Amino acid sequence: MADTSLKKDQTAKPEDGNEKIRILAFLCNWCSYAGADLAGVSRLQYPPDVKSIRVMCTGTISPHYILKAFQEGADGVLIAGCHIGDCHYLKGNYATAKRFRVIKDLLESIGIDPGRLRLEWVSAAEGEKYADVIASFTEQIKEIGKSPLSKSMGRDVNKSKAQVADESV
Repeated sequence: MADTSLKKDQTAKPEDGNEKIRILAFLCNWCSYAGADLAGVSRLQYPPDVKSIRVMCTGTISPHYILKAFQEGADGVLIAGCHIGDCHYLKGNYATAKRFRVIKDLLESIGIDPGRLRLEWVSAAEGEKYADVIASFTEQIKEIGKSPLSKSMGRDVNKSKAQVADESV
């Protein structure tokens, strides 16, 4: 029986460097999502490896969602919200900052490199900063490599649930 426990982030780096990475970004509706939109309409270049989820406030992001993203094969998770003191819901980003430290410690304790999780403050007027954050985080994740969970779960994370269901019939 194979040992499936993760002692340390045991990621195999792709031989050819062409293996696609998957990054999930939780973006605050009022600031970071607008910053991403500004980057797009300004035609700023940044890697396309990020799937964005718009949330009303980063304070609403449950640690469960972050762990679930890694469990489902995300190679990295980005949380981007309003700058401290600029939250539209007053204290949402303070709660996020506190939770972030706890989640990083949790990831490390279960053997996932805490560098796979990143927190950034990006305002609606910072399209260029958003593009820079995406570029630097993508590069950071490529250096770390694919998530060990994407392969250890015994499935191809690039397949849709419908494709997996079709194969099991």
